[in-house]
Order: sequence, then structure tokens, then C-alpha cells
Amino acid sequence: MDAFEQLVGEILRMKGFWVHTSVKVGLTKEEKRLIGRYSAPRWELDVVGYRGSDNVLQIVECKSYLDSIGVQAASFVEAELGHGGRYKLFNEKPVREVVCKRLVAQLVESGACAATPKVQLALACGKFKSNHDRQSVSEYFNKNGWELWDDTWLRDSLRSMANMGYQNQMSAVVAKLLLRGTLE
Repeated sequence: MDAFEQLVGEILRMKGFWVHTSVKVGLTKEEKRLIGRYSAPRWELDVVGYRGSDNVLQIVECKSYLDSIGVQAASFVEAELGHGGRYKLFNEKPVREVVCKRLVAQLVESGACAATPKVQLALACGKFKSNHDRQSVSEYFNKNGWELWDDTWLRDSLRSMANMGYQNQMSAVVAKLLLRGTLE
């Protein structure tokens, strides 16, 4: 399991979600045809969380990019202009609709969630190329009703985790060690 996906999953658990990572979505031949990927393997989602209290199904694409250039707004702008690119769930409406619909059917059929959950998409990212990219992507996500979980969201979530009771998870232990005050 990817460490960044694990961290995001642990934060979602802290917020009351049941969480799975690397979730495979089995598309039918017809669904593959609808998205123009006839020989595609099962679609894989980084993190999927479900919270039964409000019937929310959270789908999260994770990109840490901690030691690279970071998330770039151009990845979304190019897609709006019809140039495709990364972040297919966000940039390709047919893919998003088909994959989300199939995931819901798969989870409802297996009894993992109630019927007609509210599906929310989020991008969790550890770094942006620039403040301009952060602002542009944030505006794009707000316009589309998606959630953007950036480094600020991650730090705030880790601070909350550090102040909770003992949790036997790596992220919680590290958060407590790094973010709690030291003895004087």
C-alpha cells in the first residue's frame, strides 16, 4: 500500500469512514465501450471511504508529489480544452460517471453501503507546483463541487490526530511525536 494513501485513509477513519485502498472497480464490456477503453483492466481507485451515518461514499485520488514538481493547474486546464491528460476521474466526465456508478452498484450489491449514497470526489495532494496552481485548482474544484485536500488540510488533520486519544497507527504516533509540545 502506498504510504500517502495509507495516511489519507487513516485521516478518513478518524472522521468516521470505513476505508479501503486500491479498490478495483469491475467494469462491464459495455461500460468499457462507453468510456472508450475496450480492453481496460479493472479501474483502480486509490482510497474509498464510506460513512454510514450520512450515507457518504468518498472517492479519493492521492498524489503526494512531495519530492517532485507538484500538482499543476495545467493538468486540469488542458483537459477542459479537450486534451485529456491526468486525473481521469476529474477530467473525463464519461469515465467519472461510469466508474462512480459501477462502484456504487458493486458496493450496494455486496452490502458494503446503503443504496443511493452521496458520492463525493476528492484529490489529496501534498504539494502544488506554485501558489497560482493551488489557487487555480482550488477554484476549478469548487466550481465542480469536488473536494481538494492539500498540504494545509493534511497538516490540520494531523494536528487533530495528535490531540486525540491513543491510536495504534503509524500516522497517529508520528503526529503525536512531532506536533505535541515537549517536556520543559
